[in-house]
Amino acid sequence: MRPTLYRNAVVHSRSDPFAEALLVADGQVAWLGAEDSVDSLLAGSGDVEVVDLDGALVAPAFVDAHVHVLETGLALEALDLADAASLADCLDRVARGAAAARRDGHVGPLVGYGWDETAWPERRAPSRDELDRATGGAPVYLARVDMHSAVVSSSFAEVAGLVPLAGWGADGLVTGAAHHRARDAVREVSDERRERLVRASLGAAAAAGIVSVHEHSHPHTDSREGLAHLLALTAEPSSGLPGVVGYRAELCETVEDARALLSAVPGLAGIGGDLNVDGSIGSRTAALRAPYSDLVGGPGIVPESLRGSLQLTAEEVTNHVTAVTRAGVQAAFHVIGDHAMDEVLLGFRAASDVDGVGAVRAAGHRIEHAEMIDAPALSAMVLLGLMASVQPGFDAAWGGADGMYAARLGPVRAAAMNPFADLAGAGVPLALGSDSPVTPFDPWGAVLACLQHHEPSQRISARAAFRAHTRGGWRAARLDHTGAGEIRLGAPADLAIWRADELAVQAPDGRLAAWSTDARAGTPLLPVLGDDVARPTCLRTLRAGEVVHDDLS
Repeated sequence: MRPTLYRNAVVHSRSDPFAEALLVADGQVAWLGAEDSVDSLLAGSGDVEVVDLDGALVAPAFVDAHVHVLETGLALEALDLADAASLADCLDRVARGAAAARRDGHVGPLVGYGWDETAWPERRAPSRDELDRATGGAPVYLARVDMHSAVVSSSFAEVAGLVPLAGWGADGLVTGAAHHRARDAVREVSDERRERLVRASLGAAAAAGIVSVHEHSHPHTDSREGLAHLLALTAEPSSGLPGVVGYRAELCETVEDARALLSAVPGLAGIGGDLNVDGSIGSRTAALRAPYSDLVGGPGIVPESLRGSLQLTAEEVTNHVTAVTRAGVQAAFHVIGDHAMDEVLLGFRAASDVDGVGAVRAAGHRIEHAEMIDAPALSAMVLLGLMASVQPGFDAAWGGADGMYAARLGPVRAAAMNPFADLAGAGVPLALGSDSPVTPFDPWGAVLACLQHHEPSQRISARAAFRAHTRGGWRAARLDHTGAGEIRLGAPADLAIWRADELAVQAPDGRLAAWSTDARAGTPLLPVLGDDVARPTCLRTLRAGEVVHDDLS
């Protein structure tokens, strides 16, 4: 690979905050320095490609710590219902999509993603009968935005065999086992289409300045073979794709179970990820200590049915953590509700009683989402050395007094959701992600969401958020020892180049200080972010020096 010198830039480097140029060679940052040193460097460097960046920002590329690659590819090809303004608008889009599918000779179900009834005037999901009428009886699968429930048409339910399963609703709303079966049916794709979907998904990530994604594979989102293929496809930077860190959500009871899975899927970073302890707030399947505020009990209603449901017990968590720790990889659990957090931490404590706190801490286990955390849970996470993989886009989408969290939980519980500042302040390592396709690849949007958290006490600085979305992702995968996530000599050249309207020093409290020589000393610049400011544009993304996205002109 020919060495490349990037000059006339603003380089986000803590090791050299005044750097204006850098040389990439052999996949690493080989030189870093001032613009006035470039000519003398070139004089003795031989054949070097020179790229004048005209003041663009060179920064560590982002890591998305929670992604579903195949599902994202499916969503990119499906009906986009995320911005449907009403139930009527949603049904109209479905009708038009079905008509277009008939004209094009489309084979298979009509698939859509992203609907959210909490934002509609009708405040309810589409029904099976409405889908049947809108599509003339075509098979339809429409995933709710959180992907923990969906609505299906009558013909889809019949072909997929959903009616006898737990979680089937006569109105076509499916959760639990019925939804798992529905997802299985949707992801039955040919090898050729799988390759296309995966490449489209990873291409979208690279275009957002993301150099690595943590794939959270689950039996109902992809197969073992599909995950193994994905890891092999992206193993080398020369693939031209972002790197994939693989997690597989299969419950293990013994260390032999864990080792068998590691053998079946070479290169796994962890066993878990979307190993669900519960579901989601939006679908009312997250396990809560107290009932959902928007569910009203009545005669014959069991109170427990109003609090979501646990999918794993503390005993199962204990066995899994012990097995995976002894196998030498990370465990990770999907945890949303406070009751689910109680259960998973009880399991972790029991595992630490078996193998010792030191062994559990050394493993660097992860909690995915971690949306409802009180003081006892926070202290337990610190004691056990747990990392938190969080999604700031969730608060941006559903936080606030008028948001979905408040509708489902009431204002008091909603205000305590996604406590980023509490986690960071306690020293819990943070990694940021999107949970794509639940929220899109938008890393600068995630940084902005941290700055604008609906609960002011839970805001963290742009500097802290940026670091959590870059180096924090490498740390969550236990790869920070490579130097990734930093721009310094010898570090991997995992970089993103950005055109931004304005750069500024980001103060620890989130305030912006205008650029000056003194202000910049020791503090690298970041783009100015805001609702009225255009997002930075990614010009190029490099993985170990290899170009995985290029929009430089």
